[in-house]
Amino acid sequence: MKTATFFDTISQSTPPALLEQMGQFLVGVEEELRVQTNSRVKTVEEISRLTLDGGGKRLRPALVHLAARATGREFDSSRTQKLGAAMEMIHMATLIHDDVIDDAALRRGRPTAFSVHGNTASILGGDFLLARAMSLLAQDGDLPIIRMVSEAVVELAEGEVRELELRGILNLSKDDHFQVLRMKTAGFIECCCRLGGMIAGATEAEVNALGEFGHQLGMAFQIADDILDYQGDPTKTGKPLATDFVEGCATLPLIELLPTLRPEQIAWLESLFSKEAHEEELRNLADLMNEHGSVARAQMEAENRIQIGRQSLCRLPESAERDLMCAVAEFVVQRES
Repeated sequence: MKTATFFDTISQSTPPALLEQMGQFLVGVEEELRVQTNSRVKTVEEISRLTLDGGGKRLRPALVHLAARATGREFDSSRTQKLGAAMEMIHMATLIHDDVIDDAALRRGRPTAFSVHGNTASILGGDFLLARAMSLLAQDGDLPIIRMVSEAVVELAEGEVRELELRGILNLSKDDHFQVLRMKTAGFIECCCRLGGMIAGATEAEVNALGEFGHQLGMAFQIADDILDYQGDPTKTGKPLATDFVEGCATLPLIELLPTLRPEQIAWLESLFSKEAHEEELRNLADLMNEHGSVARAQMEAENRIQIGRQSLCRLPESAERDLMCAVAEFVVQRES
C-alpha cells in the first residue's frame, strides 16, 4: 500500500492539503532512506534495500512529523524528515534481526534478508542500519534527543531478550506479557511521538501528552498484531496462521483463553504449544478463541488503550493533525494486515 493511499484510507475527513503534505513528507523520508542505505559493500546494500522495498506504512516517521505538527508550533521539517528516517531504519534493523531469531523465510509475503543472505550477513546488515540511524542522530546534534532515542533502543533490545526468556511458557502472566509489549513495541513508538514534540520545541506537558499517546498506540498496535496472528488472513498478513503459538510465544488472545478452558483442553494446548502443529489444529485453536471470547477481550483491551491515548491528545490544541493522529490510532486496531 502506498503511503498516500494509507492516509486516504484511514481518514476520509482529513483536509486534502494535509494528506498531500503528509504524502510529500513521506516521499522525502523514502528518498532519505534510499540515500542512507547506500553502501560500498554490495551485500550490505542489498540487505538494506530488500528490507526497504518490503513494504510497510512508514508509521514511525509519520508519527514523528504528525506529532511535531500537532503542537501547532513552527519547526524545521527537514529535521522531522531525517530523524523520522532514522527511526524507520532502527525499526528496519529490528525486523531483520527478528527474522533471523525466528528463522523467518517471508515477511509481508516477500523473502526476508535472512532467507536470501543468511544469518551472519543479515545480522550485520541490521547493525549497519542501526549505525546509520545513530549517525543521523549525531549529525542533528540534539543531545536530549540522542539520549532519549538511545535509551529507547536499549529498552527495545532488552525487550527482545526478555521475550526469548519467556518463550515456551504457556501460562504466561498478563503482567509479564505487557512488560514485553512495553519494551519491544510501545516504548519505541512513544519515543517517535516524543521526538516530534521535542523537534517542535513543545512544552514538557505537551511532550508527555504525545508520549502517552504513543505508548498506548504502541500497546494497542502489538495487541492488534497478536490478534491478527490468530484471526488474520495469511494472504493479507504475509505470514502463516498462529506463528506466535508455534514459536512458543503466549500473546494476549491465548492468555485470555486459558482461564476459560477445561483441564483436557489445556492438556491439548500443551501438546501443541511451541511445536509444529497441523494447520487444522491451529484453525481449531483460532475457533476456540472466538467461542470463548478471548479475541473479543483482547480487542477490547486494544480499543481501551486507544481511547486513553486519544484522551491524552486533548492537552494539545485542536487541529486536523491531532484528528489525523486519532484516525491513525483507530486504524491500528481495525487493520487487516
